[in-house]
Amino acid sequence: MTALQVVVLLLVAATGAVVVSVREPLRQAMILGIYGLLLVVTFVVLQAPDVALSAAVVGAVAMPLMIALALAKIQERSDR
Repeated sequence: MTALQVVVLLLVAATGAVVVSVREPLRQAMILGIYGLLLVVTFVVLQAPDVALSAAVVGAVAMPLMIALALAKIQERSDR
């Protein structure tokens, strides 16, 4: 295991802990997007570009976007 791999894995672990510890849902969704990007970097470092492309679409774009849209819808309904 190279030093770069260790650093990336430690960043992923730290970011995962931050996602769990944040209590505000919108902030949590934004940090989840950063976590997804770090997973993409991890897969690239581990030489798995096909998995990295899938993770980029799901983890860095689709999931945080769906969470943000759901939160906006909940906020809209609670304002009524």
